Amino acid sequence: MGRIEKVFAEGKNPAFIGFTVAGDPDKTTCIRIARALIAGGTDILELGIPFSDPVADGPAIQKADERALGAGTTPSSVFEIVREIRKESDVPIVFLTYYNIVYRRGIDRFYREAHDAGVDGILIADMPVEESGEACNAAQRYCIDPVFLISQTTSDTRIGTIAAEARGYLYLVAVLGVTGVRNQVSEGAIDLLERVRRHTSLPLAIGFGISTPLQAQTCIRAGADGIIVGSALVEIVERNLNNPAAMEQELKDYVSAMKNAIVMSHPV
Repeated sequence: MGRIEKVFAEGKNPAFIGFTVAGDPDKTTCIRIARALIAGGTDILELGIPFSDPVADGPAIQKADERALGAGTTPSSVFEIVREIRKESDVPIVFLTYYNIVYRRGIDRFYREAHDAGVDGILIADMPVEESGEACNAAQRYCIDPVFLISQTTSDTRIGTIAAEARGYLYLVAVLGVTGVRNQVSEGAIDLLERVRRHTSLPLAIGFGISTPLQAQTCIRAGADGIIVGSALVEIVERNLNNPAAMEQELKDYVSAMKNAIVMSHPV
């Protein structure tokens, strides 16, 4: 049983999945951020590999990508970040990346290096399931879970196709559009949870726009197995760039509050 599967199989409570951009604002601080997220109670750590054209991401994460790239972050240094985290934590680590990054490095090489560094899952945001064969084969060779996005516009037929290829969990997109903090959870997100559940027993984690304890509770009560938070965490990083100690404390406190909210909302 892999580390991601264990989180959902053994945990009595839903998972909190925390996202940060690898290398933002620099390698050393990013490792401190990862440690803070884990210390706060993050069950699965999602690392975004910085990219020059992150089409799925809103302004906060785009700026984080720019900071990371400006600091010289490359796929090789992202693997180094994972290895540093692995020295002290067994928390599952998932890459969120784009196909161009994987393709340019070589699909087999990318997955092999990810496995060797200690990565558990990879989500390629702009890779349609119909073109995922080579990547899914590499994922299987190197015991990495292929994670896929499902949005409100995904047809039932396509949901079934995606669910058949996915492992670990499915990433449900709570809003139409790009990542970013929203004021409330849309009815469409709740409908999506119900619709996808009819097609698969895989854990369902919901993200894009989830930022408050109340939003997290709403999703858990609707049947989500996990909550994914990205932009809200990246915004904490951005407003504390000149004070890493304050950044770490605020990240820990935020994750702890979100964890408490989803635990309290989960039926015993």
